[in-house]
Amino acid sequence: MALFDGLFGDTFNTLLRCDPEEPLYLPAGMQGEGRHVPESELGYHRIYLARGFFSSALHEISHWCIAGARRRLEEDYGYWYAPDGRDAEQQRAFESVEVAPQALELLFHRAVGKPFHVSVDNLELEVDRDAFAQRVMQRAADVEQRGLPARAAAFRYALAGVWQQGMPLEPAIAHARPLLPAVGEDGRLA
Repeated sequence: MALFDGLFGDTFNTLLRCDPEEPLYLPAGMQGEGRHVPESELGYHRIYLARGFFSSALHEISHWCIAGARRRLEEDYGYWYAPDGRDAEQQRAFESVEVAPQALELLFHRAVGKPFHVSVDNLELEVDRDAFAQRVMQRAADVEQRGLPARAAAFRYALAGVWQQGMPLEPAIAHARPLLPAVGEDGRLA
């Protein structure tokens, strides 16, 4: 959380926080149902990871790295979510939306040297997990070859600095910041 906040707190006005229940993204000013947001954080966009799980943080950050400026002004980026128990058609739609963020998540896991497991997020339907994993791995290879989006590239670079090179937090953040686009004083891209 400190790495994410240090990299994106002042550049993109976004913080990473833990939630005891479910992951969620809230734009600045939104309280969110059943949540108490400290007044000092209400002016920030907030990514909530589930129950403090490391992989949940990387997954939710992946969604944020993909979401455009307009989407980052909507709760949960304006995306639909159907809970566990989706039918086959809903599962295909879920997987088509999840390939891109899970590809980034795979690259983030590699940066910290931790194993990655795809999430099909459905226990009630027979799902071809291997086929989905292949699609995620192919997308990760494609993204890596074309180049990651700026926020994802900066975050991965900072993660690798800390986990692979043993850099302290602040130098890792300082080395990753040049990968971010210029942001004006109002927090908007220059």
